[in-house]
Amino acid sequence: MNDTRPITPFEGMDIRTLVDMQARLRADHPFLVWEPFEGEGRTWTFAEFAETVRRFAAGLQARGVTPGARVLVHLDNCAESVIAWLGCAYAGAVPVTTNARAAEDELAYFAEHSKSVGAITQPKFAALVARAAPQLGWTVVSATDNGAPPQDDVSGFEPFAAIDGDPASLAERPHDPWSPFGIQYTSGTTARPKAVLWTHANALWGAKMCATNEGLQPADVHLVHLPLFHTNAQSYSVLASLWAGGTAVLVPRFSASRFWPVSLRHGATWTSLVPFCVKALMGFPVPENHSYRLWGNAICAPPTDAHFRVQTIGWWGMTETITHGTVGIVGHDNAPLSMGRPAPGYEIHVRREDGQPAGPGEVGDLLVRGVRGVSLFLEYASNPEATAAAFTEDGLFITGDRVMRGLDGWFYFADRSKDMLKVGGENVAASEIERVILTVPGVAEVAVVAMRHAMLDEVPAAFVIPAPDGAEALEERIMAACARALASFKQPHLVRLVDSLPRSTLEKVAKAELRAMLAAETEAAPAS
Repeated sequence: MNDTRPITPFEGMDIRTLVDMQARLRADHPFLVWEPFEGEGRTWTFAEFAETVRRFAAGLQARGVTPGARVLVHLDNCAESVIAWLGCAYAGAVPVTTNARAAEDELAYFAEHSKSVGAITQPKFAALVARAAPQLGWTVVSATDNGAPPQDDVSGFEPFAAIDGDPASLAERPHDPWSPFGIQYTSGTTARPKAVLWTHANALWGAKMCATNEGLQPADVHLVHLPLFHTNAQSYSVLASLWAGGTAVLVPRFSASRFWPVSLRHGATWTSLVPFCVKALMGFPVPENHSYRLWGNAICAPPTDAHFRVQTIGWWGMTETITHGTVGIVGHDNAPLSMGRPAPGYEIHVRREDGQPAGPGEVGDLLVRGVRGVSLFLEYASNPEATAAAFTEDGLFITGDRVMRGLDGWFYFADRSKDMLKVGGENVAASEIERVILTVPGVAEVAVVAMRHAMLDEVPAAFVIPAPDGAEALEERIMAACARALASFKQPHLVRLVDSLPRSTLEKVAKAELRAMLAAETEAAPAS
């Protein structure tokens, strides 16, 4: 970047500024509460948490990790995942927070593409990380698997506690909001995930705007159960709680049976959900004395609010937007099933295919204008072509989602990019799955589309044209290849061998026809 960069709201600040300030102002207030399903939990006050991340940062520095160097953080939800993520950023290093369900091939790509110098992981992933990224200079492993005793031998790895140092030894460096903060790999319409690079200004923007949009107060207790390698948990929950001076209660993962007991034990007032969670919670009684005042989800005011006795704020956002691009309004009547209104700090456009603005009631492409490196991601790391392709000629970010602005001014989700799936809250690119299937001997052509699923909303289905004499055991070989190369949620639930695929103009596969066929089959199937 050069001197034409705008003056941000965070000049002279980085994540250290926020951590250190809350350690002074909220020293004895609980910030992070680790609530494992097995083993002992622990609570860190703001002062204790700041000391912990400072020691972690000093430990990284002592092993030669310099500002700007990248560190692979491959963990399920646990206290170590928060400490490693923010401890790396405190040191000026760049945490590369990867999906804990990634397969070996995916993890190898993340480590190589990011040029990570070391890794932080847990016992059940240690051998996987070692196989996927033997070039790493070091790998440290947590003492437990999210609280549970380890079942794997990790004697050949360093313990997580080895990253520890004297905070007084931390080298001076400017509090630069434009310095890199973190990387998340996100699925798009390309065969390989793209590395979304946030700056420290991005992280502070996410912290401030999420806390503001959610109406978070210092007394709020935010239950965090969505995965910490995603923007939702990072920005909407943890960073927002850090900015507000509230408390984040972290659990290993979403559990419908444990949701209410943990919520009651800690007096949780806020949580972020995905539709799958709400469906699962409908099977459990709602406690009379719960403390929730707000939930966040994909839509405002769903009909389930009356059942749970809570107001749900709908929102829409992406890794690239850091926080909510559209959001409901806390304490107001929000249009049921809407995704809110444009959030402060963003310019929202809806355009037809001819590039003209879509009027109320029309479905169009959702485009967003913001400030790169502040309210929008800085870039796709090491991929200038993808970065350039992500924006229109007039500088609008192309989200790949289609929405409708209602006559009432609220926004309603219409459709996602044709080649994107939403599997239980996870974005999956059809091209990622197709890339793997095309490596299987005997596959001539493949098309992957979304198939409706009762709990996960969508799952992948693969239509495959076999090569001549290539059909023998092809379905089984395809499933085995996907199991080796793809995270479990990306693996097809259906592989169907076909003689041909429907075509549209220019001989492109008409995936809409495949989706419609699957939908018709689902509707015609007898209820289970």
